[in-house]
Amino acid sequence: MGKPMALNLLKAGFKLRVWNRTPEKALGVLEAGAELAQSLPEVAKGASAIITMLENGAAVTEVLFSSGLVAASEPGTLFIDMSSIAPAIAEDHARLVEARGLHYIDAPVSGGTVGAVGGTLAIMAGGLEAEILDAQHIFGALGTVTHVGPHGRGQLCKLVNQSIVAITIGAVAEGLLLAKKGGADPAKVRQAILGGFCGSRILELHGLRMIEGNFEPGGTVKNQIKDLNAVLEVAQKLKLELPLTKRVHGLFLELAANGGEMLDHSALYLELERKGK
Repeated sequence: MGKPMALNLLKAGFKLRVWNRTPEKALGVLEAGAELAQSLPEVAKGASAIITMLENGAAVTEVLFSSGLVAASEPGTLFIDMSSIAPAIAEDHARLVEARGLHYIDAPVSGGTVGAVGGTLAIMAGGLEAEILDAQHIFGALGTVTHVGPHGRGQLCKLVNQSIVAITIGAVAEGLLLAKKGGADPAKVRQAILGGFCGSRILELHGLRMIEGNFEPGGTVKNQIKDLNAVLEVAQKLKLELPLTKRVHGLFLELAANGGEMLDHSALYLELERKGK
């Protein structure tokens, strides 16, 4: 998702310096006018804001701190982490960044590749409200931002999102399998109910994937499991029982064990279909 987000920042007129652990992945952004940094400390030179969009909390920690990126940043630089990581890690990052006289917003997103390309991402921001308002010109190029609370709460909001997404994918998969087994056309069933009370983006987009058998990854099963692991860890700390999340988490683990780890998370349909045979 980082590439289309970077392209939208360029389209909005921002001067962009980029770095990627795999330099080849930055080629499309460079062709559009971005500058390539040869190292992470070089990213920080003259930057008023630095955005990270990485796979997990360990990768964000490495890029921010082990690489010298934060240490090389000028006072007042704003760090916006748009990765999906555990709330506790985001809180730690905020504390360490702010201790250096810098600013931090955790701002994970939802909307998938479609939202990243279209600049319509839902952005869930944790941090100081004034800083989020000051960064509105950046967020506006990527989607719509909502301030949901202090540091770490953007990541908590993303976990809420991922729990609901995972459970809804399971519900859509079960419904379409029921239609198929019962002798109805799943495509027609989806069409009929899209305008009803259960209509949703999951039914619209992932329901179509299930019908077409198109499980090329947008959001992977691997990342869905990572996020559900974090949901259940937070729930455990809060002494909160989440039985639906636990069940769908188990199904995703089974799908991964059966070779589906790098498929799109809508491929949960395949695991439920396998169980129904």
